[in-house]
Amino acid sequence: MKLVPVVYPVLAASLFCTGARGTVVLLFQPAEEAGNGAKRMIRDGALENVEAIFALHVSHEHPTGVIGSRPGPLLAGCGFFKATITRKAASAGSPRPSVDPVLAASAAVISLQGIVSREANPLDSQVVSVTSFNGGSDLNALPESVVLGGTFRAFSNTSLYQVMRRIEEVIVEQAGVFRCEASVDFFEEEDMIYLPTVNDDRMYEHVRKVGADLVGRGNFRVVPPMMGAEDFSFYSHEVPAAFFYIGIRNEAVGSIHTGHSPHFMVDEEVLPVGAAAHAAIAERYLIEYG
Repeated sequence: MKLVPVVYPVLAASLFCTGARGTVVLLFQPAEEAGNGAKRMIRDGALENVEAIFALHVSHEHPTGVIGSRPGPLLAGCGFFKATITRKAASAGSPRPSVDPVLAASAAVISLQGIVSREANPLDSQVVSVTSFNGGSDLNALPESVVLGGTFRAFSNTSLYQVMRRIEEVIVEQAGVFRCEASVDFFEEEDMIYLPTVNDDRMYEHVRKVGADLVGRGNFRVVPPMMGAEDFSFYSHEVPAAFFYIGIRNEAVGSIHTGHSPHFMVDEEVLPVGAAAHAAIAERYLIEYG
């Protein structure tokens, strides 16, 4: 039997003397940010003969040592897109006989907002955000093309790929209305689409029980789903999985910033708690299911 705790690999020494029967595989997390390292590790056999997997992530929203998770969808699936809308060049002084890709791209941006507000189930949270819009630099000429891009997110594979399909349809069709052409790149060849992270009910319950025993019932929180994305999601779609948070918020030492902030720091008092959580989760699993 194998199970995999991801991160805190230093906990190994605390496991080897427990007498629990089974094998624990320790994984680091290469290329997690925009690299889909987990997907590549699966291809290389990281989950061979593995029957359960666990991971933790620090959270600046919860006090140091507090553990949080939830059953079912925890983190959104995520993708990125870049669209190019093209036309022939023309003078800005005589735009009538010309075709304007700026107008076409602007209409596409407005229409993209309707995917979530008018097409999505309001109980099925989704996001479509245009974050980049670039045309020409000549103030007296319409550009030949406009490039726009952004991100989209959803909590199920079905919704994620539905949003992806609609983004392409909206951009291409809106470009056509203004006599432009459009192409949309979702960076699929670069593995830039992350699936939703979904906690298995049984594995979540295991983490909840162990976490509550370790830090006390009052320090285990059922957290809401978040729109962040994780390549751990690829593990969770292969084997029963549970992903959980451990709090690092401590204003006294300045540990208050998100992991993507340049001011991010970790309250190191959490390190033994995190290691103990992973060790206890693995040990109890092997004892109960081994």
